[in-house]
Amino acid sequence: MKARNLIISSALSCLMVGAAHANWEYSGVYTGDGWYMDDGARFIVSVRGGASMGFGGIKNKMGALTGEYYYSPDNGAIVSAAYYKSCIDAGGCEGFEYAGMANLSELGATEDYSSFSFAAGASMGWTIPNTPQWRVELGWDHIAESDYNASPLFAGDLALDGGNVQGLTARIESGGAHSKLTADIFSVMAFYDFFDGLVKPTRQMIPYVGFGMGYADVKTVLNLTDLYGDLSLSAELQNYGELDQYDILQFYQSEKNTGTVAGLLAAGFSYGITESMFLDLGARLTYVPTVKWALTTKDGDRDRDWFNGDNMFWVNIMLGIRFEF
Repeated sequence: MKARNLIISSALSCLMVGAAHANWEYSGVYTGDGWYMDDGARFIVSVRGGASMGFGGIKNKMGALTGEYYYSPDNGAIVSAAYYKSCIDAGGCEGFEYAGMANLSELGATEDYSSFSFAAGASMGWTIPNTPQWRVELGWDHIAESDYNASPLFAGDLALDGGNVQGLTARIESGGAHSKLTADIFSVMAFYDFFDGLVKPTRQMIPYVGFGMGYADVKTVLNLTDLYGDLSLSAELQNYGELDQYDILQFYQSEKNTGTVAGLLAAGFSYGITESMFLDLGARLTYVPTVKWALTTKDGDRDRDWFNGDNMFWVNIMLGIRFEF
């Protein structure tokens, strides 16, 4: 009797385990009589990696700042006040006259941002029940370190005011920049997969498109140099560096984090290896309205905007693998 009860209990336990397994294996709605209807709902996990190309316009954001210049009537040379001072100290620059001041905030950037780097990301999400062509994913993408370098950083023709010589216009060049940029994008995206039915086909290319919004955390590291001596005599800027033996300001390495909204578009195709595993090759376009580069004090307790990247775009081409359970 005990043996029979043991056999019956064991059989019932197996049936319960089998039923629980079936409920996990075939997600859907129980319709009675032991049948399940698969509604196409799936939990999604994916990882990806590839290349990234970024580009955007660089805008002068140094604010109100003037440079002082001196003029040589003999050869028409115009030099900054810092270089004029060092030249006088060395016994040269005789005959130079005060040429006046120029508004450095009116100078334009000599180069826009354009750089290649690498990208990686991961997502998790769900396909919509009874409409599994639509899936919603929470994602993270990391854009690896890229460079923005320019020497000179800003340049242009500016009128000089207040000098001994009236009506002078000079070609002014200001600063040199060596900088790096990294970005993390956190997003919510909706994708549409082009297939019919409730279950994605295997051994077949499935095109998709996607769109979404997110939050971008972009870090910039700036090494600014005063190549032309027009920044070194500014009392305000001396808070952001130290004067060397030639009275040229050596700026501190500066870091700035920009947090802003981001817009995303995506397109690509997936290939079903099995019903739950897909290879994914796609392109993601990320738009960030602005990224800031700034000068910071030695302790980092104050910063001063120096230039921005406006209308920044990154195009990420990535290969990944997606699991749908």
